Amino acid sequence: MEKIIQTLCSAMDGERLVKIILSGKRRKSLAYGKITVRPVDIKGELMFQAEFHFDKKVTHRNIPYYEAVDFIASEIRDDFKQANILTETEDIQILAAKPDKPRITHRAASRRAGDLAHDRKKHYIIDDGKPCDFLIELGVMSADGRVHKKHYAKFRQINRFLEIADNCFEHLPDTGTLRIIDFGCGKSYLTFALYYYLRLVRGRDVEITGLDLKEDVIAFCNDTARRLGYDHLSFLTGDIADYESEGADMVVTLHACDTATDFALINAVRWRSKVILSVPCCQHELFSQIRSDIDEPMLRHGIIKDKFTELLTDGLRGLKLEAAGYDVNMLEFTSLEHTSKNIMIKAVMPENPDRAAMKKALAQYEALRDFYHVSPTIDRL
Repeated sequence: MEKIIQTLCSAMDGERLVKIILSGKRRKSLAYGKITVRPVDIKGELMFQAEFHFDKKVTHRNIPYYEAVDFIASEIRDDFKQANILTETEDIQILAAKPDKPRITHRAASRRAGDLAHDRKKHYIIDDGKPCDFLIELGVMSADGRVHKKHYAKFRQINRFLEIADNCFEHLPDTGTLRIIDFGCGKSYLTFALYYYLRLVRGRDVEITGLDLKEDVIAFCNDTARRLGYDHLSFLTGDIADYESEGADMVVTLHACDTATDFALINAVRWRSKVILSVPCCQHELFSQIRSDIDEPMLRHGIIKDKFTELLTDGLRGLKLEAAGYDVNMLEFTSLEHTSKNIMIKAVMPENPDRAAMKKALAQYEALRDFYHVSPTIDRL
């Protein structure tokens, strides 16, 4: 799918796209026979409108630009064998009978885009075409500000993350130094993005710490921060379960493996952090614990049990956070290259937590936990 995603990113991240037509159903049972996707301007915001063609009707769905590539890629993978991408400069055909080995051809353009709006504009927080120091340093962007084709997925992911984070900032202190910890930071694209956006764009005083087990990765991140002059961004080698700190206003944990996510959440709740953004990964803990006579016919299939366990684990985490007073939302987050995990737990602490809602969430948590006979690490909250 990598070639398909790169082709979609290239066509959709400019302002040249006319429309995309998905056709050639993979299975007869699919209710609609074709999807047409067009860029549209809705109240000044660039969206993509998907038009589903049924036998006797047509339905529409408006998709935010940051979700559009993932939507189309999944439709090609699961439902359609062919995609025709029409842009102002070329026509592209994707034949994807085997999505991992697509045949992609390019021809001269056959038509031009309609006028979406005279001031049509991408609403990226970080723009393609405008030099951004950390993206240049990390190899995502060229020195003149153009995003490299092979890194468009990463570029979109960074912007999606900043959009989600930006919607949470109203819950953080208005003044003083913001303290942020990124547990399991890895190569820290998103950690650098947070620092860049808060410090250089919004002008806030910040202290951001990234924590990871890999010494070579931490050394690389510290060296990169030093070259960029990001004075209040530092990285430490360490285990999330053993980490000690005076606290943080915001805790980020993206793809911390298995119970490492739980320990990150436990720290965040103990510190009464105002904002938590977590994308869990490798939820194995409950796989060997889960028992249910009702669900046994389903759970006897390992692949289904694995997926169900992931959802149960994150559902319990969400309820436990609600029981601790947080307002919780589950969001779709653009996946990383090395994993398909894309559920983000967004938790913010309101000024006045709803005590009745907290009590209800705890009861629901305990009922769900006991029904499936599991004992999650998150119980330590």
